[in-house]
Amino acid sequence: MNSEHDPKKTLRSELRDRMRRIDARELTDRSVDAAGYLFDSAEFARADVVMLFLSMPHEIDTRPLAVRAWQLGKTVTAPLISFAQRHMIPVEVRSLSDPMETDERGLSNPVNGQPVPVDEVDLVVVPGLGFDLAGHRLGRGAGFYDRFLSQPAFTGSTCGYALDDQVVDAVPAHSHDVPLDMLVTDRRVVRFSSAGSRS
Repeated sequence: MNSEHDPKKTLRSELRDRMRRIDARELTDRSVDAAGYLFDSAEFARADVVMLFLSMPHEIDTRPLAVRAWQLGKTVTAPLISFAQRHMIPVEVRSLSDPMETDERGLSNPVNGQPVPVDEVDLVVVPGLGFDLAGHRLGRGAGFYDRFLSQPAFTGSTCGYALDDQVVDAVPAHSHDVPLDMLVTDRRVVRFSSAGSRS
């Protein structure tokens, strides 16, 4: 498809601009609000192993989620991404001061984390540039989360996590895009029956 007429590319650009206009203090405060909604969810309460993305600049902050999960005795994992192999694996993160490497794309990767089997992950908190109210997500285009979540070994819940500014009328969806079970923002929790049930 011609990139000039690619609806996903256009929407990504619009949403990046929208997020850049939110100042750091507001982003921090609203990230705490979103964390409160997720803390109150049954999905978070019953999860023993939680997979969190490591926030990039101008992205909702997941650090409050990690701190609360540790306080509750949960195992926190983060994705270790291999662009060469086009996949990611969950590795355990024990502290916000654990060593990280930032790649040329701005993504943080845990350096010394112990891998955790995919089938042990109970809840994946999923990043995105945009989300709609049908359970669709607009990622950054590399497909890492769609490949990870479509693995037969993964049977946990999936939660989109964003500011409410990132909710749009419709995200262009393709057959390989994996729908989410729920969406949490700084204003609401939405659950999607269309995502289908996992065992």
